[in-house]
Amino acid sequence: MRKYLIILVLIFVVFFALSVCLPKNLPSQEGVLFDIKKGEGSKNIAFNLKKDGLIWCGSCFRAYVLIMGISDKLQAGTYKISPSMNIISMAKMFAVGDVAKETITIIEGWNLKDIAWYFENKGMFQAEELFELNDLSWISGFEGYLFPDTYQVNIGESLEEIVGRMQDNFDKKTAGIEAEIAKQGKTLFEIITMASLIEKEVRTKEDKQIVSGVLWKRLGAGVPLQVDATITYITGQKSTKVSMEDTKIDSPYNTYMYYGLPAGPICNPGLESIEAAIYPEDSLYWYYLSTIEGQTIFSKTLEEHNIAKAKYLK
Repeated sequence: MRKYLIILVLIFVVFFALSVCLPKNLPSQEGVLFDIKKGEGSKNIAFNLKKDGLIWCGSCFRAYVLIMGISDKLQAGTYKISPSMNIISMAKMFAVGDVAKETITIIEGWNLKDIAWYFENKGMFQAEELFELNDLSWISGFEGYLFPDTYQVNIGESLEEIVGRMQDNFDKKTAGIEAEIAKQGKTLFEIITMASLIEKEVRTKEDKQIVSGVLWKRLGAGVPLQVDATITYITGQKSTKVSMEDTKIDSPYNTYMYYGLPAGPICNPGLESIEAAIYPEDSLYWYYLSTIEGQTIFSKTLEEHNIAKAKYLK
């Protein structure tokens, strides 16, 4: 009797070892997304793994995580696994929370609408979700404060968490500039608003610094900024051409109609544009325009500016 018992134990041990160590389908390289919901224990996880055809034996999974002392460390999230993985690899992944990730890239100069539609086109969220979340935020909203960068986000991560990560990145990248801004008698809101204009108007670091000087000088002199990018922000047009009719649109963002900065940022500027807003370059210029090729033409007088427009903006 004892002999049979030993044989049964050996059979069980071998079966357990094989179930734990051998993948369900070694040749399979196809990854699948597997969800562990909050509150799910090893019993539910094992059942779902077996149901999805990812492991040989659900009970073996439960036994393994209990033996290894990680049964209560399995973390909720969305994981990318495949039948070519064994129970050992899956359990380790769940225990350390190595959830599936996705790379997103927010481009310098994108506004809230650009980001919202980017998320929708990637199948992450509906564009309207970001608009609604923005409406619930603090008074000036997200525009200008979603720092352009490349992010690794967890698949299944909430929109609130992703937005929070972008804002944290903004705080991190702009840390230490408050003292300089205060010394100039400006606010962070004014700097980011100015930086957003610079971001949309010109491309190079040198041009950004000169344009910053031009715009701050116009502000100080009480001259309308007349920034075309504020008009396209209102109309939503991708074209850089602005008509006389467009400049008459009644909006707090219309820098042709109203003096001073627009009501708020018109895009999310990069660090280079933010630094240009803080450290403008003095010059004799009062006007500028951008050619189709992206070259910036500066002028000292309105007459020079009109000649440049006739030459470059045909």
